[in-house]
Amino acid sequence: MKPEELCALAQEAMAHAYAPYSGCKVGAALLCADGAVYQGCNIENASFSPTICAERTAFFKAVYDGHRDFTAIAISGGKDGVVTGAFPPCGVCRQVMREFCRDDFLVYFVLPGGAFEVHTLAEILPFSFSAGAM
Repeated sequence: MKPEELCALAQEAMAHAYAPYSGCKVGAALLCADGAVYQGCNIENASFSPTICAERTAFFKAVYDGHRDFTAIAISGGKDGVVTGAFPPCGVCRQVMREFCRDDFLVYFVLPGGAFEVHTLAEILPFSFSAGAM
């Protein structure tokens, strides 16, 4: 799948967001190694702690369906469903990505006008070590 297609699916997922408190809608599209794509959106809660991000929604849907091998994710966000800039994943989402993805996993940040930035998981994590080092 082309990066532009994955980014478009992330933008489409924004429409499903439930964001009555922040008005900030986020969508994600997660690409599995076998070509399957899982979309996710943010779902807010008045107490904010139970809020779930778009990225984790996509990952959890995919894992539920038995997928464990991922190649890329596109993340799109903005106010009232309009892309307003890059929406990097929060720390919790980065931890979920680390659980299932290698350093070369691609993370696309959708930008206004259909452009995007691409980073590897290794680039967006502050520190990484192998499980054998523990």
